[in-house]
Amino acid sequence: MSQTIPSYPLDPQVEQIVRESFSRQGLMQHLGAELNEVSRGRVSIVLPFHETLTQQHGYFHAGGTSAIADSAGGYAGLTVFPSDSSVLTVEFKINLLAPAQGDYLEAVGTVVRSGRTLTICQLEVFGVTDQKRAQVALGQQTLICMHGRPDQ
Repeated sequence: MSQTIPSYPLDPQVEQIVRESFSRQGLMQHLGAELNEVSRGRVSIVLPFHETLTQQHGYFHAGGTSAIADSAGGYAGLTVFPSDSSVLTVEFKINLLAPAQGDYLEAVGTVVRSGRTLTICQLEVFGVTDQKRAQVALGQQTLICMHGRPDQ
């Protein structure tokens, strides 16, 4: 049975699980990504600009853009899963709407619907400067809840 996400606050232990898991992700460390917001059904990740993250035109590379989107959605899903479970991405699709540029990118993963096994998330990525926040990517993701397999 699928469910919409209740609006009650996130358990501090769940936030700790998410933050500890994020700190173990080698790719996020390699990219320089930072976990920003963690709330029930919603997580944001920030990726500061660095020239090593660009493609040939100087924009953020789509690989970095999609990596932070995938992680933001995955951790958003983990916030609504049972505490004795972990998360894996089954599939995701991302549309690149505009060149990814700015002082940093912010990926926001939001749970749309959560079921016993599969959860669907919306993925959004924004290019941010002091003057502007522009959406550069939009996607959708399917996650699987791995019951009885804590994220450790």
